Amino acid sequence: MTTFDDREHAFEAKFAHDAEMQFKADARRNKLLGLWAAELMGKTGADADAYAREVVKSDFEEAGHEDVYRKVSGDLGELADEETIRGKMAELLIEAKAQIMSETD
Repeated sequence: MTTFDDREHAFEAKFAHDAEMQFKADARRNKLLGLWAAELMGKTGADADAYAREVVKSDFEEAGHEDVYRKVSGDLGELADEETIRGKMAELLIEAKAQIMSETD
């Protein structure tokens, strides 16, 4: 192989790794968001876990994160406004990435 081929393969491997890590972080964030929302709705234990799984599944409806926002927003109703939910989504994405990075070390 040439140096160019080596660099190309390295770039492709990094891209695949980064995409996988982002997918894992998004899924983890959605789970954490589901648990947070479940707590606001008074769900605990198995009910909270089941709701968190519903939130994770909702992310597969369309590209992007609006499907997750709509799910949680619709379920929470007046318990949390848009700014609170979107802020929590951003906060939990940072937490999810940190959790995943600590697991891979």
